Amino acid sequence: MRTITIFEHISLDGVIQAPGGPEDDYAYGGWWWPFDDPILGDAMDVAHSTPFDLLLGRRTYDMWAGFWPTATSLPMAASYNGATKYVATHRPETLAWGPAQDLGQDIVAGIRRVKATDGPDLICWGSSTLASVLLVHGLANAVQLLVAPILLGTGKRFFSENAPPRVLALVTTVTAASGAMLNTYRPVGPVQTGAGADAMA
Repeated sequence: MRTITIFEHISLDGVIQAPGGPEDDYAYGGWWWPFDDPILGDAMDVAHSTPFDLLLGRRTYDMWAGFWPTATSLPMAASYNGATKYVATHRPETLAWGPAQDLGQDIVAGIRRVKATDGPDLICWGSSTLASVLLVHGLANAVQLLVAPILLGTGKRFFSENAPPRVLALVTTVTAASGAMLNTYRPVGPVQTGAGADAMA
């Protein structure tokens, strides 16, 4: 069985929209870059050092399909271009950036099917709707968040407001001079509550 790791750039108030550049008139597109740091780049290289396939929403797939095939000089290009892309889409006939497969009409069932097969572990980059589905249905084995010390106020959030609360255990953290961090979490389960001394017991 394969594992699934979610990767996201995220602000302190939970926004994940357009960290790398302009998008749909979002005022703060490209907000991540002032906090980028070689230390985090090295950590991400380690995280991508073993073979992997990609699990992508349609929007992220289309954006990456317009970039990575022509970015062959970048270190990760060969890995991204060569990975099988499993895509949540209603237009499977248009998956020109291959190798690629659609997840089918039932996205959750499609993810379960792919996860149960033999093959490289799966990485979900961006894809806010798909990442939320993975967490809600307990399909993610790890979450790696590139956290920028910034408050954006508006924009797409990492987790849907209608999704059930979840507890994540911090596994590792890497901190850059810019104040940005790469935090690795393991999903634990539903939220437990308490009050006062009972919560400390």
